Amino acid sequence: MVNDITGVPAFEVLEELFEVLEELAEGREAGGREAGGRETGGGETGGGETGGGETGVGIKREKVVVVQDHYVPSKDVASAEQAKALRDYARKYGIANYYEVGKEGSGICHQVMIEEGFAAPGRLIIGADSHTCSYGALGAFSTGVGSTEAAAAMATGRLWFKVPATQKFVVDGELARFVGGKDIILHILGEIGVSGSLYKSQEFYGTTIKNLCLSDRITISNMAVEAGAKAGIVPPDEKVFEFLQGRVRGDYKPVYADAVGDESDYEAVFEYDAAEIVPTVAKPFSPANTVPASELDVPVDQAYLGSCTNGRIEDFRVAAAILRGRKVSQEVRMIVVPASKRVFEQALDEGLIKIFLAAGAFVCGPTCGACLGGYLGVLASGEKCVSTTNRNFVGRMGHKDSEVYLANPAVVAASAVRGRITDPAEIAKMTKTKV
Repeated sequence: MVNDITGVPAFEVLEELFEVLEELAEGREAGGREAGGRETGGGETGGGETGGGETGVGIKREKVVVVQDHYVPSKDVASAEQAKALRDYARKYGIANYYEVGKEGSGICHQVMIEEGFAAPGRLIIGADSHTCSYGALGAFSTGVGSTEAAAAMATGRLWFKVPATQKFVVDGELARFVGGKDIILHILGEIGVSGSLYKSQEFYGTTIKNLCLSDRITISNMAVEAGAKAGIVPPDEKVFEFLQGRVRGDYKPVYADAVGDESDYEAVFEYDAAEIVPTVAKPFSPANTVPASELDVPVDQAYLGSCTNGRIEDFRVAAAILRGRKVSQEVRMIVVPASKRVFEQALDEGLIKIFLAAGAFVCGPTCGACLGGYLGVLASGEKCVSTTNRNFVGRMGHKDSEVYLANPAVVAASAVRGRITDPAEIAKMTKTKV
């Protein structure tokens, strides 16, 4: 999988790779003729492959997914040129799995990969984006790579991997109201830190994880990389199989740990009581700099609901339940960004978009937008934003002197209403209205 940021460099490397392979093939042919008149080389490409000439190597187009998502729609001439270049490459190489702005199935690349049935249990998936680990929520081993590695994989269908050590995370018990997958992963990050799983594979177990909806599991897997993890895997179950029914592309075979009860093969085992996990906020400038939301009373200028981390319909339902009948503070800009066109359409059908608009929020189509400091919500110097996104590094959503506080959708919605970072439970008390 590649997107509008990483796709063009990947295709540029791919074309350079084909040129080198052509030169090597020509050299072999010349050497073969000199040695005895015999011709050598890989023959013609086929089987859904394009490019590479007679090298026997061509783009594995049926396995390639290309998504326009980071600067959607294009915010300036530079991003427009980038989008055009990616569009041209997709046409040149006959990529059928190309997702254009506003078209059916479009959205943020990680949501597209899941919604459109590319991610499935037992699959090995790479993407030229660090949050490719999201698909671990469906039982896939998925991980982010650079554009050069993506190009090599597109050409050969193969890639070198070092097998990572594995850490086991067990969460048991019942979560309190307004606590979800975002709080679980922030709680874990607060304990192990941003290097706690460096080049490790995380596996998530326990009654709490099993009872989570798929969306919450995706949130957890999405942020595994914030601890340096290579992958964040949840063993697939009936919830995953039901989601994939009529959606998945091709066959798949679930893969499970050899001995779930045997912990001797795990590098480390971490156990958590769900009752001890509360609505959690990661303060600047690290996803691991966590505190309970109830301990903060920081005024915010912006509240951001969206991204590949928390831009799904389940997240919107949580936020809408808090915003229904309430208004966003006059001191706050609330920005709502669905993770995909399908999420947008469902939110419209359920009346959630109407609730957001009535509350005074700005709603736009699916895009990565301000999450990476792109646009549609970029922060000015000194501004503070409470956000459902996944990173809060210096300058992540705008000016280097701005601040980002990571939180779950309920905290973001409650903070938008009050104008300050707020535990959602406090909103009902303050407004005397049931949430």
